[in-house]
Amino acid sequence: MKKRVKGLSRATALGLCVVLLAGCGKSTTNEADTALPDPVTEARAEEPGWKDDTDPITIDWYINYSWYSSLWDEGLYSQYIEEKTGVKVNFIVPAGNEEEKLNTMIAGDTLPDIITLYAQDPAINQLVEAGKLYSVNDLADAYDPYFYEVTSAETLAWFAMEDGKTYGYPNSSISPSEYDEIDLIGYQTFNVKQDYYEAIGSPDMSTPEGFLSALQAAKDQFGTVNGQPLIPIGLHEFTDVGNLSLDSFLLNYLGVPYEIDGQLYDRREDSNYLEWLKTFRKANEMGLLSDDVFIDTRLQLEEKVAQKRYFSLLYQNCDFTTGQQLLYQEDPNSAYIAIQGPNSGNDPTIAGPSISGWTLTCVTKNAKNVERCIEFMTYLMSAEGTSDITFGEVGVSCQVDENGTPSLTEEYQKLYDDNKEEYDKLTGSDPLWMLYDQVLYEAWKPAVPVHLQQMYYWSKPYMVSHSVYENLNPGTNTDEGEALAEINLLWGQTLPSLIRAASDEEFDRIFADYISQRDTLGWDKLLAYQQARFEENKVKLGLTE
Repeated sequence: MKKRVKGLSRATALGLCVVLLAGCGKSTTNEADTALPDPVTEARAEEPGWKDDTDPITIDWYINYSWYSSLWDEGLYSQYIEEKTGVKVNFIVPAGNEEEKLNTMIAGDTLPDIITLYAQDPAINQLVEAGKLYSVNDLADAYDPYFYEVTSAETLAWFAMEDGKTYGYPNSSISPSEYDEIDLIGYQTFNVKQDYYEAIGSPDMSTPEGFLSALQAAKDQFGTVNGQPLIPIGLHEFTDVGNLSLDSFLLNYLGVPYEIDGQLYDRREDSNYLEWLKTFRKANEMGLLSDDVFIDTRLQLEEKVAQKRYFSLLYQNCDFTTGQQLLYQEDPNSAYIAIQGPNSGNDPTIAGPSISGWTLTCVTKNAKNVERCIEFMTYLMSAEGTSDITFGEVGVSCQVDENGTPSLTEEYQKLYDDNKEEYDKLTGSDPLWMLYDQVLYEAWKPAVPVHLQQMYYWSKPYMVSHSVYENLNPGTNTDEGEALAEINLLWGQTLPSLIRAASDEEFDRIFADYISQRDTLGWDKLLAYQQARFEENKVKLGLTE
């Protein structure tokens, strides 16, 4: 287990959402070894290495999300961190398609010093196999053994490749055994705008009939909002491989199992899930799915929340907090609340944080100064670094109590509660969530603002760890990996066709064709691979009898 400091955290105040998707799988050994430069000073386990060298340096850090918009120099917190450590971060973000940008950098050998990818991205295997990443074990051993004081041996082992080494470290990693240690907050909720919902009689939306009736009633009663048409329901954007709201959240709300009698279960073939996909098909037929739903990105959804245009959202509540705060300040009853949405008679199984976390941060073999890179990562995950990231400088925005526990000063806490957007702008508090640790964060986190409390706490009784079902997928250079990639693309093409089908009969034909093509692409072989990995995961997590 991780060596923890009482009352300390390693996370920003930013609410991050962790959702269950595919695993990354194991890899072959890192073939293109690169000799490590000699350390500037002797590595010491009892002291963090960054303190030995605070000369100015710029680290280029790639974030594989096009929506990421943080700038290093603009906030008080990053300015303070740079002054203390000497490290300035130059963030690099894809302007458009993330996969294209990453592939271009790989092909051109132009990867920057540090990269942050989705923790289950198959590209991680590709990068390791191509010898593009340093093992964090090797870097820590050579330059900063203190790394092991602020990381979890369990998490390092979970991400270890076939050579026994680990090539990055995640944020928000929580093992199933740690669930009893913390008071988790859930972000996957079905949300409705309270005033609209109450105006139509606060109907039961847990059944297909009630769901469609409520969407229709909202559209009929609130046809336009400030001159713009009401959008009865908002979803994640449709991508090449599907839609997170319909692929993950909906399955979890319905409590669709991952396994039956120890065998992995194809959740997409579940009858309750198909019934609800048909419900969304019917909603589209009835004109209750706006065209915006099929094309809007995250940023556009957030804008429309603030414009009061959504009646309901099958979407994580932590990604529209600014709009929620504006609505609440105008009128508390006009903000969003979480209710029981789509249901099949089972309790929801909302995905809580898992041992896989959300993103993985890695040091590439193009790094100009690998020593400073691993030292800075260690700093960010340490108690001191976490305090600096989360609360800023002591005596300015941070105060420390008699137990050594930091918190925001009264002035900054009020700004955080009353105007989160202005707080974020002033402090720049969100740039470094890439090494976020939720377990320790819980000891420090600011009180949940009143406008978020109902949504955040609604899902608490239903939160479970899905860790054992992660890390199941094969590497990209295998037959199974190629099958997975093709099946994912096939689903990405199939899902919108299902929703836009003219009838349930056409829906059934489209889905049957998907199953047939999926089987032809190698589904059985892929499933056998995943079952074997599932059995390994149970052993890793101590879930075998």
